[in-house]
Amino acid sequence: MITRHPPNSTQEFPNPESIPHFSLPPHPRPLTPSLTPEQQLSHLSAGTAKVLSEKELLEKLKLGRPLRVKLGVDPTAPDIHFGHTVALEKLRQFQLLGHQAVLLIGDFTATIGDPSGRSATRPPLSRDEVLANAETYTEQAFKILDREKTEIVYNGDWFRKMNYEQILNLNARVTLQQMLQREDFRNRIESGQEIRLHELQYPVMQGWDSVEIRADVELGGTDQLFNILVGRDMQKDEGQPQQVVMVMPLLEGLDGVKKMSKSYGNYIGVNDPAIEMFGKLMSVSDELMARYYTLLLGEKLDSSAHPMDAKKALAEKLTSRYHGSEEGISARSDWDTRFSKKDLNSAELPELPISELPAGLTVLILTSYAFKIAFGMEKSNGELRKQFITVGSVQLNGEKQTDPTSAISPAPGDTLKISKKHAVRFV
Repeated sequence: MITRHPPNSTQEFPNPESIPHFSLPPHPRPLTPSLTPEQQLSHLSAGTAKVLSEKELLEKLKLGRPLRVKLGVDPTAPDIHFGHTVALEKLRQFQLLGHQAVLLIGDFTATIGDPSGRSATRPPLSRDEVLANAETYTEQAFKILDREKTEIVYNGDWFRKMNYEQILNLNARVTLQQMLQREDFRNRIESGQEIRLHELQYPVMQGWDSVEIRADVELGGTDQLFNILVGRDMQKDEGQPQQVVMVMPLLEGLDGVKKMSKSYGNYIGVNDPAIEMFGKLMSVSDELMARYYTLLLGEKLDSSAHPMDAKKALAEKLTSRYHGSEEGISARSDWDTRFSKKDLNSAELPELPISELPAGLTVLILTSYAFKIAFGMEKSNGELRKQFITVGSVQLNGEKQTDPTSAISPAPGDTLKISKKHAVRFV
């Protein structure tokens, strides 16, 4: 059952120095895992960047009760991509072993903006914007998590009840020297970039979230390590057992170099159409395949499988997860039709309206446009020339287009093949 804990506007705090605590659901269900604590530890540690510490986690796993595993998300955008799902997949693994998944929605912290890894202050969001994003974010998260076994909490439920004295008490627990240990803050100071005081509140608030929900484990990306450690310190101050820190690596995008990000154009969106999602996954390099298997599926790549077969299996499994098995099978069949069987005319392809094409089309401009609009991939002109156009990969209706500067005028129904794994149809 999904649990949302709404604010209680009538709650009073008899001691003004006390800080309110969130009430946990009573009587957690008994844990009946199919794996021993040692086997669980081995499974849960796979693919992580750091666990502090595995010894502590093993001790918690031996308690024989469901652990409360926290993942905090700030819904600063309505959609998520596969890079966001790395921590969700790890939360799912805990859930499958019988532990309690706690998805914390930062409806309060999102209005401030997490400064982790940022070189500038995030633009503020209104609470209405945050709540609208939270609705679509959670719907996409439930393509991974079991909706009925996920506890959802909102940190606005406790932060909006605090008075200024209580906020000052929280701030007194962390020193400025600790904050300036953060590399992102130090870099901004050294480069002359401003740091707003409200940004220093973020680690404090994330740490207090862990106190409120009595987290046994907190998940996050490697950029969240400092914030999660603050949570451990605050739990210790409150006399709670300290949470285990489990941070996940940042997933490389389709370019195989930079972290997956919409701003880099190297992402796969959870809501991407099935055909598009499958095609993007087929463009993942062979070197990254094992990492995608581990981080996105929680599985090991079969080293004996042919790379092409392994990649198709990866693409089908992930497409099926987000669109259903029928769509996954169909997307694989369509890809085989387009590329294995060389039959683009009968294949379902991403469509590009001719009326929206840029003016002054050349082969180079059209190829760049098709990659970006149809597949969300940004490629440099040099890369397009050397790796796609001059080598004959770009073909209009089967005719190679090897001159990047040549004018080109596609007609409705024409197909443009831009690589071994990407093609579009003009409408």
